[in-house]
Amino acid sequence: MIAKVCKSGFMGLALTVASLHASSETFGQAAQQVAAASPRRSTPTEFEFGETTRIARDNDWTQWRGPNRTSVIESSPLAKWNDLSKLQKKWSVPLGESYSGPIVTEDAVFVTETVNKKYEVVRALDRETGKELWSHRWDGAMTVPFFARSNGDWIRSTPIYDEGRLYVGGMCDVLVCLDAKTGQQLWVIDFVKEMKTGLPPFGNVPSPLIDGEFLYTQAGNALVKVNKATGQIVWTSLAQSSDIMSAGAFSSPIIAEIHGKRQLLVQTRLELAGVELEKGEVLWKQKVPTFRGMNVLTPLPVGNRVFTSTYQGGSFLFDIVHENGNWSVKEVWKSRLEGYMSSPVLIGNYVYMHLRNQRFACIDLESGEDKWITKGFGKYWSMIACGDRILALDESGKLLLIAANPEEFNLLENKSIADDTWAHLGIRGNEVFVRELKAMTVYEMGE
Repeated sequence: MIAKVCKSGFMGLALTVASLHASSETFGQAAQQVAAASPRRSTPTEFEFGETTRIARDNDWTQWRGPNRTSVIESSPLAKWNDLSKLQKKWSVPLGESYSGPIVTEDAVFVTETVNKKYEVVRALDRETGKELWSHRWDGAMTVPFFARSNGDWIRSTPIYDEGRLYVGGMCDVLVCLDAKTGQQLWVIDFVKEMKTGLPPFGNVPSPLIDGEFLYTQAGNALVKVNKATGQIVWTSLAQSSDIMSAGAFSSPIIAEIHGKRQLLVQTRLELAGVELEKGEVLWKQKVPTFRGMNVLTPLPVGNRVFTSTYQGGSFLFDIVHENGNWSVKEVWKSRLEGYMSSPVLIGNYVYMHLRNQRFACIDLESGEDKWITKGFGKYWSMIACGDRILALDESGKLLLIAANPEEFNLLENKSIADDTWAHLGIRGNEVFVRELKAMTVYEMGE
């Protein structure tokens, strides 16, 4: 029997905690040290991102995996980092449990938490001091199936900030829009009520995406387009069954331009698909082998191709074909290497990915050949890349600085900074934002 209880539903307007101090816009094993080789930059990529997924210059960390949802940023001091000993704690604030990554703007850090197994809370913290600017809460806790409970049953979805508003996905399949300066609730969608679906068995997990005037997310056992200003549902697509092996979703969508057509790349728990943005038409889709629907990674668009990897399924590069107005999918190659929860980064022609067996690997994107595979690391990594530098954080709180090199694994340095870190890290300038399981901590790289 699956236990899944929302404590009291959404109950219309949520509670707002009046803590308006100022205005603001706003997922172990220890890593094995490997002798560092001379850093070597990989060659420029032969696979170009489409215009809509090009690496952005914006350094704000306002959504899942950064400016383009790829965890690769173009301009950052990270590109020149060599010494993690210079990384010093700036401030830390205790919080309730969460797997949501931090959202960072010029003035504020936005975080979520589950409190007393009853409430979901959003807090805005001053970026310089950690002082609370405001908080907002609603009744929203639920219990996940027993076999997943070791990973907690607290809030998971990383919010998104856009044009002075913060959009937050709650575990009970709600989407809440807040004024980022005050925390005032502007609108809420209860997808269980609106779409007459049951609760997703593992809670709402995907992180919403915004493009222009619209927000896209996987909720209500479907892909949903929402008017970001009003909260009106525009269309739904890719409807899934309510079976425990296919209901809900774990992966977050991303936008790509493929054969000149802007489209959403979406992984349901069973399929990879390209969806037209205006009306939600499914242009193409491809079944992706996986165990119990554990299709977690954010798909990686590379020109007219898409890379993904699944639990017990392997890694795949798919060629998306468009001929005579028809779309189709061709498998270019399949690798035995299995990703799991950690979305990869692309540097040059190579995919760098943390594997289900807790190792780290480099994959040649052209051939599917694994260039190297390390010995064991932690259970989960979140990663950010700039130039040939990869900053990775494992679930035990170990931060790793890696020089990307397809010829050999090159760990420059590692540093333990926390105890329990399953949320995706963030970066802005010389600051690193770490959402520990029970705290929000900011580190700053010294001179």
